[in-house]
Amino acid sequence: MAKLLDRITIDDKICNGKPTIRGKRITVQTILEFLSAGDSAEEILNQYPSLNKNDIKACLKFAANLMQNSYSISTVS
Repeated sequence: MAKLLDRITIDDKICNGKPTIRGKRITVQTILEFLSAGDSAEEILNQYPSLNKNDIKACLKFAANLMQNSYSISTVS
């Protein structure tokens, strides 16, 4: 799994520091939004031919790892 996460890069000079795939200007968020809209991996790969299936898997793994964190909501005055 670590190999998959190596595909996700964060550089403050690319896409305002959002996580991207292998330093390309394709954000993890973009891929997750396509998937949540019902697009298949194959459809995404057709739109972004520089990506491959492991890039999409890495986006999902990255998002899953973020959800392992604990979050608390507090009221702000």
